[in-house]
Amino acid sequence: MLNKRENEKILKSVVCFVLNLAVLIAFAFDGRAQLPVGLIRKVPLYQNPVYDFDFPDPTVIRASDGYYYGYATQTVVAGVWRNIQIARSIDLIHWEYLGDALPVKPVWANQTQNFWAPHVTEANGNYYMYYSADPNSRTGLCLAVATSLSPAGPFTDKGSPLLCGSGFANIDPMQFDDPVTAKKYLYWGSGFQPIKVQELSPDRLNFAVGSQPVSLVFPVADPDPGSYRDLVEGSWVIYRNVFYYLFFSGDDCCTSAHYAIMVARSTSATGPFTVFPENNGVIISGNANWLGPGHNSVIRDGRSTDWIFYHAYHADDRASGRVMLANRLIYGNDRWVRAEPGSPTKEVRIAPIVNFRH
Repeated sequence: MLNKRENEKILKSVVCFVLNLAVLIAFAFDGRAQLPVGLIRKVPLYQNPVYDFDFPDPTVIRASDGYYYGYATQTVVAGVWRNIQIARSIDLIHWEYLGDALPVKPVWANQTQNFWAPHVTEANGNYYMYYSADPNSRTGLCLAVATSLSPAGPFTDKGSPLLCGSGFANIDPMQFDDPVTAKKYLYWGSGFQPIKVQELSPDRLNFAVGSQPVSLVFPVADPDPGSYRDLVEGSWVIYRNVFYYLFFSGDDCCTSAHYAIMVARSTSATGPFTVFPENNGVIISGNANWLGPGHNSVIRDGRSTDWIFYHAYHADDRASGRVMLANRLIYGNDRWVRAEPGSPTKEVRIAPIVNFRH
């Protein structure tokens, strides 16, 4: 007797075959149409989740070696803690697990086990991984940075935290190079505090001398179940069409799973930001198939289409953890960004178009 997950995999294969066949037939009966070379080979299709294992707070980047790399919060694999998870893909859909990107804990946090929400940046042949960790003093989580010569790691912490404080306000870092000003910024925040940004030093290992954090998006206490801003976290910034889009999540990832992805925009990397004026700012929330979608990254495919990667729970299987999903982003005539209709999706859809280079 096949279990539900096995039945879903079989159904996915059948649907992929049928959709590919349908596309080929449609072109065959249209005398005006010329079948693109890519479709002669295969229409790329996928179905969420793209990585069906616990992989919370995913950051997805493309490295100079041509591969896509995914980094995620700690988890237990085969009874062993992986401090910072790492996986690799050639097409954004099929992922190979590589293990632990931070196999040696930093000296200032080697007695604790809270390594969360990494973000990785490549610059000048080096890779910089920003993450948060619980210091040995257990006085509140800290922002941290580690470096490696390879996107696959291992990463080595710089030896001291970047910023510490009480509670869990200093988590979820995201590093952004402003293409307009060439300044380097770090975004972060949670713990019922605002999402902040501060300029980094040229070496990317410290905050710039004389710089100060700027508050961007504030939590809003609201009993409306359609509001998700009691707590805001998980920032991700992109620059498109003269706007800086700041994606963020709230408000309870892991207990009630009342969690969703929102977006704000500005004409400056340091704000002020205006939250999307529709649907309480929300562009992705839970549905019958998925609970607690959130903490996203954004990656552009080979046809300049932006894809949002994020975690969510199976609605009928929270024990499997927060798995990784992906959906297409759409920019409207109003220049707001939204997720494709139906997100988070479960049905088979056309996949990212990737030109693999190695």
